[in-house]
Order: sequence, then structure tokens, then C-alpha cells
Amino acid sequence: MAVPKFTTEEIPEVGVEGRREPERAKERLEMVSSQIEARGVRNPRVLEAMRQVERHRFIPADGQALAYRDGPVAIGQGQTISQPYIVACMTEVLEPQPSDRVLEIGTGSGYQTAVLAELVAEVHTVENVERLARRAETILSQLGYDNIRLRLGDGHHGWPEAAPFDKIIVTAAPAKTPKVLLDQL
Repeated sequence: MAVPKFTTEEIPEVGVEGRREPERAKERLEMVSSQIEARGVRNPRVLEAMRQVERHRFIPADGQALAYRDGPVAIGQGQTISQPYIVACMTEVLEPQPSDRVLEIGTGSGYQTAVLAELVAEVHTVENVERLARRAETILSQLGYDNIRLRLGDGHHGWPEAAPFDKIIVTAAPAKTPKVLLDQL
């Protein structure tokens, strides 16, 4: 399902034709060193993805000053972008391989999605909050990710018509893992 786009007034500026800019690179490198490597994340590909993905791009303008601090940040709709260490830890545990097709449940800001897209062949991601899905899709598109498919819907159902997946990551944790997700592996 295509998700309608935001107007340019509603999304952070990404740069000319979506190209990445070195803005805030020092903060990003320090974040990886002090918050992620220092806590034991060792996968070199995960560390490099965390160095590359500009976390501030996924945070509304009023919270961007907090982008590289050690904690979650509000992204609207009562949701947060996860702490950088949690994103790195979850990604490392997933053991992403370049040929993997991954299903992500809970797109949120799209930050975890972008980190995964740096590491795997294809990411299918499901978000149930329309405003977050629209915003994430716009930002991911502007940043040039072409290996991501986003669906607005209930993550408890996964994405059966795109299954099977090599890996599934659930960033919005349910009380119990739905069997239908396990069936899509």
C-alpha cells in the first residue's frame, strides 16, 4: 500500500536531492564510540551502519538537539525513536546478512529501518500509525533508500504476501509473539 506523502513543511530538510550531508558527523561518531561500542556492540557492519545513518533526520525539528544523546526522543503521536544503543543491540542480535530479506514490525520514525537497509538486501516494514508511516516513508525516500517497502497496517499480521523472510525484528514489542509472524520466517 502506498502511503501518502507529507508536504515539505512537515518533514525535516534532508538536503539537495536527498544526498547525505556530513552535518553532525562528529556527534554521530562520538555516539557510536561512547554509547554503542563502549557497551559491547562489536559487529563491524552494525557499527558502520550506525555511523552512516543520520539519526537527527528522523527526529522532528524541536527534538533534533537530542538526536545523538543516550536516550529515546519523542517523535510525536505518543511515540519515541529508540535509544541508539537499543537500535544497535537489536540489530546486532538479528545478525543481518547482505542477502537477507527482513520484516520489521514498528517502523516508527524509520531510523531502525534505515539502519537495517544499510545492512540487508530488502526491508519490509509495517507501521500502524498513519502519520508516522507517512513521515518515515518520505524521509527514507528523500535519503535515497530504494530497498525498503513500507506498509501501513497492523504489525501483528506481518506481511504474509511478501513472506518468507530471513529475519523478523519487532521494534514495538507485543506481550506475546504472534504465531503468524513466526509462520512468515
